Parts: sequence; C-alpha cells; structure tokens
Amino acid sequence: MKQNAFYKTAAMLMLVTVMSSCDAIVGIFKAGMGVGIFFVIAIIVVIAYVVMRSRRNK
Repeated sequence: MKQNAFYKTAAMLMLVTVMSSCDAIVGIFKAGMGVGIFFVIAIIVVIAYVVMRSRRNK
C-alpha cells in the first residue's frame, strides 16, 4: 500500500515538474517571437529609410 502511494506521489511530482517546464518554454518562445517581430519591423524601417534617402538625393 505504501509503495502504491509512493508511485502516485512520484508520478504527480513528475507531472507538475514537466508542466511547469513546458510553461517556461512557451514563455521563452513567445518572447522570442516578439523580439523577432521587432527586428523584422526595424529592418523594414531601415530599408525604407535608406530607399527614401537615396531617392531624395537624386
């Protein structure tokens, strides 16, 4: 009986650990996606600035 309770406790502990790790990974990917979107927008703005500046000088 004690062994059964030990396995249930161990399984529950592993489940809690795995689920919290997944939440951490989801947070990292969400932050990474936000940073990636920021960089893409920044690059587009820089390219537009360079194009506008080159057209103005002609």
